[in-house]
Amino acid sequence: MVCPKCGSQNVNIQVVSSVHLVDKHKGCLWWCIVGWWWVPIKWLVFTVPALFAKIFIPKKQRTKNKERKVCVCQQCGKQWNL
Repeated sequence: MVCPKCGSQNVNIQVVSSVHLVDKHKGCLWWCIVGWWWVPIKWLVFTVPALFAKIFIPKKQRTKNKERKVCVCQQCGKQWNL
């Protein structure tokens, strides 16, 4: 592998992973069938328990991993994606 900036052959290839937290949401089908009537009833009838649940139950989140290959020139420090 040759560096495009300085032409050096001293290039390392690294795998860089990045982790993102993604909130888990209800789907469109759930909102069309159940959510449009359940959420207002829940807040009208179960206001206090719903507030406690909103405060004390954490959000459902999942992690999303992305990996990419990055080339790094050891002479000039230029980085580029492979």
